[in-house]
Amino acid sequence: MSAARPTFRFAPSPNGLLHLGHARSALLNADMANAAGGRLLLRIEDIDAARCRPEYEAAILDDLAWLGLDWEHPVRRQSEHFADYASALARLEAMGLVYASFESRGDIRRALAGRPDAPRDPDGALLSPFPRSAMTEAERTARRQAGEPYALRLDMARAARFAGPLGWCEVPAEGGEGESVAADPLAWGDVVIARKEVPTSYHLAVVVDDALQGVTHVVRGADLKAATSVHRLLQVLLGLPAPLYTHHSLLLDAEGHKLSKSIGSESLAALRSAGVTPDEVRRRAGL
Repeated sequence: MSAARPTFRFAPSPNGLLHLGHARSALLNADMANAAGGRLLLRIEDIDAARCRPEYEAAILDDLAWLGLDWEHPVRRQSEHFADYASALARLEAMGLVYASFESRGDIRRALAGRPDAPRDPDGALLSPFPRSAMTEAERTARRQAGEPYALRLDMARAARFAGPLGWCEVPAEGGEGESVAADPLAWGDVVIARKEVPTSYHLAVVVDDALQGVTHVVRGADLKAATSVHRLLQVLLGLPAPLYTHHSLLLDAEGHKLSKSIGSESLAALRSAGVTPDEVRRRAGL
């Protein structure tokens, strides 16, 4: 049997306009796919219905075409595949690894108020101080059936024991031999993998999508490197293949902050309107 053709993907969320940081990731994926004689896929990660907009998706497609990128069709939109995520979630629930959590972010903040040493996950979010054992499964079931809002959390300690030691192969963006990186999913606590209104989270959807699309190489920003620990855990729990990973450096603004939609980093559309060329974008993106 022949080896799978190298498959890369660029997976933006249509909740704002692309900026130079996105251009770096998209162009790097395209460059690495071309060098490997592989495929480039485009995936629209639009599970957040409250923030994602059709006009932003249209702008993404326009920006990528302007940069000269070409990708395979059809484009996968996460909002069209909730059944895939629900199926994966059901498998985790059947394994006894998922429980309903009724504490809001505000509840967690109030419970940890005044504790400067309160534990946080690698992204800086407070870890929930409410353990699974704080409520019986019968009570959780009753509250779900009563229609209360909830998040579904992964019982991380139990899941980690089930999976055993984990790691992944990190490949440099410039090429060369990969190195083994040890995963630390426990650092994320009982991570949210779905909510009452949406049967998935970024973590669950991304590993299901990568497997279903045959992605062999995940190339993304260094800000997502720590999350790979959660992704490798979910891949093992669900029996999914492990891609190779490349986490490239991030572009920073004049104040040293990473480029972001949330802080209004200059968009590719604005650069294009100002007369900046695709070649200049590539140069500014460090490629």
